[in-house]
Order: sequence, then structure tokens, then C-alpha cells
Amino acid sequence: MGNTTEPLIHGAAYFARLVSVVEGLAAGDHLFFTDWRGDPDERMRPEGPTVSALFSGAARRGVVVKGLMWRSHLDALQYSEEENRHLGEVIEEAGGEVLLDQRVRRGGSHHQKLVVLRHPGRPERDVAFAGGIDLCHSRRDDAEHQGDPQAIRMSQRYGDRPPWHDVQLQLRGPVVGALDSVFRERWRDPAPLDAHSPLAWIRDKLGGADLTADPLPPQPPDPPPAGPHAVQVLRTYPARRPGYPFAPRGERTVARGYTKAVRRARRLIYLEDQYLWSTEVADLFADALTRHPDLHLIVVVPRYPDVDGRLAWPPNQVGRAKALEVCRRAGADRVHAFDVENHAGNPVYVHAKVCVVDDVWASVGSDNFNRRSWTHDSELSCAVLDETRDERAPADPAGLGDGARAFARDLRLRLMREHLDRSDDAGLIDPEAAVRAAVAAAQALEAWHEGGRSGPRPPGRLLPHEPERVSRLTRLWAVPAYRLVYDPDGRPWRDRRRATW
Repeated sequence: MGNTTEPLIHGAAYFARLVSVVEGLAAGDHLFFTDWRGDPDERMRPEGPTVSALFSGAARRGVVVKGLMWRSHLDALQYSEEENRHLGEVIEEAGGEVLLDQRVRRGGSHHQKLVVLRHPGRPERDVAFAGGIDLCHSRRDDAEHQGDPQAIRMSQRYGDRPPWHDVQLQLRGPVVGALDSVFRERWRDPAPLDAHSPLAWIRDKLGGADLTADPLPPQPPDPPPAGPHAVQVLRTYPARRPGYPFAPRGERTVARGYTKAVRRARRLIYLEDQYLWSTEVADLFADALTRHPDLHLIVVVPRYPDVDGRLAWPPNQVGRAKALEVCRRAGADRVHAFDVENHAGNPVYVHAKVCVVDDVWASVGSDNFNRRSWTHDSELSCAVLDETRDERAPADPAGLGDGARAFARDLRLRLMREHLDRSDDAGLIDPEAAVRAAVAAAQALEAWHEGGRSGPRPPGRLLPHEPERVSRLTRLWAVPAYRLVYDPDGRPWRDRRRATW
């Protein structure tokens, strides 16, 4: 309780805010961060600074800078080992410490995106950022979706400068102390940093890499109350040998939090997600749709996977196709899947991980709606319940007495306004009206494209989404590859057998 949570839509907004607060840090303050990928030359604003200049500048001022970057797979596999290594080296030259962290289940990754800024003696200034945005190339986009000039390599269908849609949270209040603890638990994990990679261990030894975490400064007391938001920190850690000291059998509070929230859904679940793959996740939504005939599901996903290729593309497609099939079998015309394009007609890569249930409960995090994120990789999400009620009709969409809450409703409306090119909330507050507005806008834009783009372009950026079909022959190998490689299960065997999170 007692927190203030602000959604920062798109990387440009997040990066600009991060620059402002990091530049205000002084000697003795703390800057802790975790990330999946970090590019040292990524510009946080058009004129800079870069990520490395921002963090190394803080270290030179006497700020305690500590980072945990996933020890990625090789760049040849379109991952980010060299980028993560170089970012750490630049920060360490300035007096900080960044560890390459492979303390995960085999085949897994550290996927948390977290920055914690503490001010010992000035706790009212403490702030944290958590969500889906990495400190790397392609993330600095805005609502116009022209893409980041510093782009990563991905599917050619997104062009040389892929448009990118994403969300991060800024958090103030006691929750900053909880997020500080998340970082400290991982930092103090006694397992070897590169246990799964003997070659990396040899390389690190020969290169004099930092393989031991130095002590952290004492953790400051939690910041004082700062607002009306209750924030629950949800995490995923896999079952690993040896186990995490703070999660001996793993942790699946991300999955449990969503399960509890979705089971209370009655009118509208609004999702934005990079993947939406797993049948186990789809079954959760399907059960809710079956039990509650007035419930609608809006899903906003990327039009295409982020990778091309005869081996990578089919597993990406079959997973989402199966998940949507499960939902549609249960909800029929109450399941509405969309993808996004910019005003030039170029597809936008949806990387956000957002869920809003009945304008009451909302979550933003690093986790995708798939089994990998709910059981296998490290993930971090913040679920928000606002004490402030939104009295605009319907004041209690679910009819359960919870009442619509300002944060959840405002987040959904802000995202829908952007996708529909709306300047106000007219026709979007009521769940069924919002569904009709989204469907009508997507159908109008689809008809305009099918008609040869004749006449003015209809407002809106949503299009109906249908995964491309995969042949039966391809499915024979793509389905097992999807389940074993792309969407593995990190639960203990007992929980797998019981089909519980």
C-alpha cells in the first residue's frame, strides 16, 4: 500500500525519465539494474547520453552502480552476448560492477528489466522502474511508431527500423524497497555465474572477468508512503539445481497472480503481449470465457514473429495459433485479436506485457503470456490495485463490488486511445462499447487496405489478427520444437503432474 505508479508508454518516454533521475543521483546513492540485453551505445535521448555514458557517469560521481545482465547465447544466434559484456566493461572502468549472470535453468534466461534508484538519507526521492523495456537498441520509439534509429536485426517484414510498442512502470513508495530486495537476492545467489558454459568460464578466467559479486551497501529502510496504489511484486524463477536460496523450488507468483485475477473477470480482459503462446495459459482464459458469457477478451499482439527463417518461423506461429484456437473455441465472437500498424501501414512490433481485468486489476511486467515466462525464465511483474475508484459508468463493470479503479481504467483507455487514434474516451469506458469501437475500427482499416487504399485512411491502427497457416507436414516438427525449445516448462515434476503453478 501507499505507492504511486505511473505507466511510461514507449521507450522514448521511459528513457527520457530515466536520464532525468539518474543525472540527479549523488555520491553514496545506489543505482541497481537487471536486464536481458543492454547496448552501451543506445542513445537515451536523440542527443544522448548513451546507456553507458549515463551509468558510467553516475559511477564516476560516486554512485554505487551494480548491474546483472543475462549471460546471453552467442550473437550468431541473434542474441546479445557481446553487447552485454561490453556494457559491463564500460561501467566497471568507471567504478561500477556489472556481472554476466547465467544462474538460470539450462536453456533459460534472466528476463527481468528493473532499475532501482535509492537515496540513503533522502528516501522520499527513491524510485524504481520495472516492465518490458530493455536498455538496448530498437526500444526508443514513441506513439508515432517510426522506430528507433538504432535498430536491432529482426524479421525483414518490420523493415530496417522496426516500429516498437512497449510499456514500463515508474514506481515510488514502499514498493521500491521490495524491488531493491529482488535485486539483492539475485546478486547474493551463491551459484557460479556461468555454470552452464564451460567455454565461457575458460574465457572469463583467461580474460580476468569479474566472477564474484562484491558486497552491496546496507539496504536503506523502505521509502515512506507516496500514493494510493497497492503494488504486488510478482516473479518467476524456475526449479533449478542447486535451487535459488530465496526460491528453493522456484517461484511462480506471476502465474498465480494472473490466475487469481482472470478467474474474477466478468466483462473485459485487455491484453497486450509479445507472444500469447501456451495452451496452459490459453486454458485459463478459455475457462473464464466459458464460465462467464458476458466476458470479452481483447488481445493485441505482433503481426509477425520477430524472426524469419524456415526453422524459427513455424514454431512461433503454431504456438499462437493454438492458443487463439483454444480461446475462440470457448469464447467464439467474444475473442478479439488485433495487431498494430503505424500510419504508413508498416507493422508495429508489440513487445508490451500488459493485462487489465475489468478496469480493476492491472499488471505490467517482463513476463509474456506463455509457459516459459510463467515457469522457466526469471521474470518480474508489478500488479497494481488503486484505492481511487473511477465513478464513470459503469462504476462497477464486473458487478462484484470491487468498483472500477483509476489506474487500471486509465491504463486501458490510454492504450486504446492510441491504437484507435482517439483524443478522448467517448465510447471506450463501457467494456462492450470499447469492444465494438475496436472491432469497427479494425474492420474499417482492413476494408481500406483490401480496397486498394482508396480514399482517406480510416482512423486507427488496429487490424484483425490471424496467424499465418502452417502446413500439416511442418507442424509435425514445429509443435514439438515449440513446446520443448521455445516454450519449456520450468516447474518441479510434482507440479507438472498436478497441472498446478
